[in-house]
Amino acid sequence: MVFWVFGYGSLVWNPGFEYDEKVIGYIKDYRRVFDLACIDHRGTPEHPARTCTLEQKEGAICWGAAYRVEGDPERERLAMEYLERRECEYDGKTLVDFYKEEDSLQPALTEVIVFTSTPDKESNKYYLGPAPLEEMARQIATANGPCGNNRDYLFLLEKAMSQIGHEEDMVIELANEVRKVLDEGIPKERKLVLEIEEIPKERKSVLEIEEIPKERKSVLEIEGIPKERKLVGPPHIPHNKSHMPTLQLHPLPEAIAMDSS
Repeated sequence: MVFWVFGYGSLVWNPGFEYDEKVIGYIKDYRRVFDLACIDHRGTPEHPARTCTLEQKEGAICWGAAYRVEGDPERERLAMEYLERRECEYDGKTLVDFYKEEDSLQPALTEVIVFTSTPDKESNKYYLGPAPLEEMARQIATANGPCGNNRDYLFLLEKAMSQIGHEEDMVIELANEVRKVLDEGIPKERKLVLEIEEIPKERKSVLEIEEIPKERKSVLEIEGIPKERKLVGPPHIPHNKSHMPTLQLHPLPEAIAMDSS
C-alpha cells in the first residue's frame, strides 16, 4: 500500500510525519491563497491566523512538495491520522495530478491527496475569504497561537519556496507588507537593538558596529569616557622630600615594556 500527499503550506518545510520520499513539483489549475483561518496552531478563535488554502483557477500552477508514505497499513493509518489532525481546518481532500519541472504535459504522479477547503463562509466556518493586502498583513503580523505566530508561518513559507527554487510573487509581496507593518509598530529605540542583534557574532565588536576613522581608533578617543579618566599611566605621586637615597632608573627591555595591559 502507498499514498502520496501534496503540501503547499507548512508541509513544504515541516511535514511532521514519517515519509519515504519527497518530490518537488506542482499541481495545475490551483493557486495558493491566504484565505483560511487557523484558530489552534498559529492563531486563536478570538484572533485567527491566516494560512494557506487552494483556490481553483484555470491555467494557474501551485508549487510545493509531494510526500510518499509506503509500508504496512498501520504506518499509513498513523500518517493519515496525523495529517487529518493537523489539517483540521480543511474540510475536504482532493485527488490531483502532480507534475515535475521536467515534463509539464505528462503527470509524474496521479491521485495525489491534497487538503482543500470549501470557499464559502456559510458552509465552512474556517473560510475567511480574500481581503486587501494591508488588512491581511496586519492580521498576520499580530496573530499568535500555541504553535507560534502567524508571521513566522508566512516567512518560513517564503524561505521554503526560495529554497526549492520557485519563489512566488504573491508570497513575497505579502511577506514584505507584513515586515512593513512590523517596522511601523517597533519603537525607534527597539529598532536599534534589533539591528544590532542581526550583526554576526564575530562582528559585534564596538569598533566594528560603528566605522571609526583610523586616527580615532585609540581607546582614549572613544566618546563617553570622562576627560579626567582619559589619562594613561600611574597616578601622580607627590614628591616626598625624604632623605631616602636616590635610585638610579634603567629602561626595561622592550619585550617587558610592551607586556603591560
